[in-house]
Amino acid sequence: MSDAIKHECGIAVLRLRKPLEYYQEKYGTAFYALNKMYLLMEKQHNRGQDGAGLANIKFDVEPGKRYISRRRSIKQQPIQDIFGKINKRISETITENPKKAQNVDWLKDNLPFTGELFLGHLRYGTFGKNSIESCHPFLRQNNWMSRNLITAGNFNLTNVDELFDELVHLGQHPKKKSDTVTVLEKIGHFLDEENTELYYKYKEQGHSKEEISRLISENLDIQKILVNSAKKWDGGYAMAGLIGNGDAFVLRDPSGIRPAFYYMDDEIVVVTSERPVIQTVFNVPFEEIKEIDPGHALIMKKTGEVDMKMVREPMEKKSCSFERIYFSRGSDADIYRERIELGRRVCPAIIEEVDYDLRNSVFSFIPNTAETSFYGMVKGVEDYLFKVKQRKILELGSDISPEKLEDILTIRPRVEKIAIKDAKLRTFITDDNSRDDLVAHVYDVTYGTVKPTDNLVIIDDSIVRGTTLKQSILKILDRLGPKKIVIVSSAPQIRYPDCYGIDMAKLGDFVAFRAAIELLKERKMENVIDDVYEKCIAQQHLPDDQVVNYVKEIYAPFTPQEISDKVAEIVTPKGINAEVKILFQTIEDLHESCPDHKGDWYFTGDFPTPGGNRVVNKAFIYFKEGKNVRAY
Repeated sequence: MSDAIKHECGIAVLRLRKPLEYYQEKYGTAFYALNKMYLLMEKQHNRGQDGAGLANIKFDVEPGKRYISRRRSIKQQPIQDIFGKINKRISETITENPKKAQNVDWLKDNLPFTGELFLGHLRYGTFGKNSIESCHPFLRQNNWMSRNLITAGNFNLTNVDELFDELVHLGQHPKKKSDTVTVLEKIGHFLDEENTELYYKYKEQGHSKEEISRLISENLDIQKILVNSAKKWDGGYAMAGLIGNGDAFVLRDPSGIRPAFYYMDDEIVVVTSERPVIQTVFNVPFEEIKEIDPGHALIMKKTGEVDMKMVREPMEKKSCSFERIYFSRGSDADIYRERIELGRRVCPAIIEEVDYDLRNSVFSFIPNTAETSFYGMVKGVEDYLFKVKQRKILELGSDISPEKLEDILTIRPRVEKIAIKDAKLRTFITDDNSRDDLVAHVYDVTYGTVKPTDNLVIIDDSIVRGTTLKQSILKILDRLGPKKIVIVSSAPQIRYPDCYGIDMAKLGDFVAFRAAIELLKERKMENVIDDVYEKCIAQQHLPDDQVVNYVKEIYAPFTPQEISDKVAEIVTPKGINAEVKILFQTIEDLHESCPDHKGDWYFTGDFPTPGGNRVVNKAFIYFKEGKNVRAY
């Protein structure tokens, strides 16, 4: 993605189902789970730029001994920082006590992160400062084991103000208005209520206080706690939680917006944001890894039972299609096939744009994440050429000759590695002119691959803001001297903000939106802008389920092609010699490519939750009023 989008967080939950001695005997180490957590987090590192955190709970620890461990980091390499410090502590302790360290019980008593239940988190914050206080997992402490709560998630809620006010009405005094704190305190409130209810129940039955503590731990109704907590959550979430008594859960939103996969056998239960991570780390087949159902929670009791239970009534499944296009690892079998198909389906438009002249067209990709869709594009061109060759040979009939046959058979896609990113360069200069000059050298190009008569076709994952295209990519490609540069987006036009965890919050950032606004102004249709603004203002105080996405009316007067042409005009830098064209995937072909992931609100404006419509209208109000702030 030439305009890098920072995005949702990653989670990893690991629950051991055997005593630590089992793993020491079978795998040769009592730190089996810790080592696996390192891999689970490192394999999802693409999801976290700001920081990371790790929490652990030990089972069956005597009173007076620490049973919860947590470490967080916002260092440049946060995962390595966390595990480096943990492993240093472990190594030093084992070196000082080599004989005692052979005993698993001694390790558990004397070392952190030697428990049976782990929660890891990779953070990208779409809002707020990057501070250690913003790093998950969050901890809500209490002297009662069954009231301790640790949470971490991949989520964003659209109605934080409403949820915050509810906490206040419950008598709480939250320390911060954010969805992370709100979620923690909401679950914590109902966890406290469940504890209190069970306490009085068992007290009335005549149990001792020590017995009551054990009975509460065994009988906590996690489903009930989550039902009460999540009742009014509006947003996308995969929310993980550990309770001090050893229970755990991972809850997914009713529309299945945010991903969550799990695998279990008689040794482990593991949940992650991406399926291939589990496949790789535990060497298990694709078909044995399942998705947590939308609106359901995978609940792991300390006693060993694991169940998936409904928390919210599932809605139409709208899993995030950006997961498929860009964010998740392409090593997932389904995602790989889908990205191939995304590239293949843009071929008819590409072939038409180069006027069917494939002898004088060069194909490549920028950046590396677009490589899989590039292979799909090449396959599509090959399929087209196969039919062309077949037709030409049949047309020759008896007039065929070795020379003519060779001329036909040698037509093939011209594939080249055009641009290579220079990872050593950093755009640290703040002066605009000097900065633009530096940006233009971030990529090195392969000279001698393109002729002045050539079309240069470059596929990208998506085109969001268009700034990198204008500031660097197109200038760099123009150095090669093609007659035409065709930039192809394997995703449709991004027209609307995301409010479920991806860093796309401001309408004015999107080049497709700017193109529509410019077209309205050029065609003397500014009244549409004013009308949409008034409509958005008028429904500010309506209930969420009555709010309509009026921003769709900004795009309604224009065809996708008109907007694409205007985008090309906007991103073309001055002084460029080549003609520039921009091609986008169609919505229909996106759905055909990713049939099970219909979450397309950033392209269509069809938000899966009521809060999404409120956010997009607020984003338009802020744009019209010149406020460069987020709408959530």
